Amino acid sequence: MESRRTREMDLTAILIAPDQDLAAQFNKTVAEIHSFQVLADIKSYPSHQTLEIRLRQLKPDVVLIDVASDPEAAGDLIRFLTGCRPVIHAIGLHARNDSEAVLRTLRSGATEFLYAPFEVTPQREAVARIRRLRRPEPSAAPQSGKVIVFASVKPGAGASTLATHTAFAIRKGTGKKVLLVDLDLTGGTVGFYLKLPFGNSVVDALEQTGQMDQSLWSTLVSAVAGVDVLAAPDPPYSGEVEPTRLHDMLEYARMSYDWILLDTPSIFHRQTLLAVSECDQSYLVTTADLTSLHLARKAINFLIQLGFGKDRYQVIVNRLSRFDGIAGSDIEKIFNCQVHASFPNDYFSLHRVLSLGQPLGGDCDLGKAINGLAGRMIGGTVTSKKRGATLEMKTALTRS
Repeated sequence: MESRRTREMDLTAILIAPDQDLAAQFNKTVAEIHSFQVLADIKSYPSHQTLEIRLRQLKPDVVLIDVASDPEAAGDLIRFLTGCRPVIHAIGLHARNDSEAVLRTLRSGATEFLYAPFEVTPQREAVARIRRLRRPEPSAAPQSGKVIVFASVKPGAGASTLATHTAFAIRKGTGKKVLLVDLDLTGGTVGFYLKLPFGNSVVDALEQTGQMDQSLWSTLVSAVAGVDVLAAPDPPYSGEVEPTRLHDMLEYARMSYDWILLDTPSIFHRQTLLAVSECDQSYLVTTADLTSLHLARKAINFLIQLGFGKDRYQVIVNRLSRFDGIAGSDIEKIFNCQVHASFPNDYFSLHRVLSLGQPLGGDCDLGKAINGLAGRMIGGTVTSKKRGATLEMKTALTRS
């Protein structure tokens, strides 16, 4: 993937063009005048789901669409883009200046229309108009909260445990505002772990994003040891998560919290992929049994196929024991990438805090490892109050 740092005139773009002759002609002029930087060249009209994943992964300024090969499919994608948040501007591409095609494209919601031979002046004028539309309001406040995703390769790998107790470790290590969100809408366990009463859930937050304010938000979250928790619903929710609602909820959370940790279903689940597209960092949680290692390698290849770079996710191994008979370097060879951290199978310490509905302390092996992960995330250290020991920022995995 090319760098997002562009020249002064460049707008970053996704190009959708089944007509490869048209795409080649357009790309040739782009290389000469630097009006757009094409981040991805899609050679067929994608489904809405595929396009939304690519949008959230690449975050382009515009989408360039061949509106001649299949006007109906192109119009459908343009209408889909008009509903995206934040706004993604669509630009129609055509082989000629066809007045009927111009009218149809703009009525679908496109911002601009460009046609072959894609001369310099029309392109630069279109870029200038879109830049003016994209110019932020002077009062717009920067969004500083970081979104972190924990996703398992299969149910039961321990992503929920790690997400929950890492949230408490970050709170302890920074004193900043932390939000823990359970996005597993059918089998979420964070509320059970923390013994939260049944009530409002993340589904309520998603459904009310358009009217969200601090007063409403405070009725949806529960406070546990300084961490705000947005639990999964009870009973299970089988509906689809709308990408725009997830985006809006997370954007609101970014303005209110310094750290937002998402506990999600398996990495192969649609809403998990949407969350990974929105996040600053994701952790892929596996265990050391052969089935999980197989699924982890499959998941990594799947993420690569979707266009996620290796900088977007880290692999962590849960419940790793010296009795497993597999070294960290062996696991890294299987994955063809580094293992970021590992965590011991500390069943008794975990059972004790789950029974009490309390955060895990730093006085056990698992607590130390989680503090180490939190330390790496915050760029510092997390201190165990009970023992007064400072846990340095380091990988828990012993490399061979």
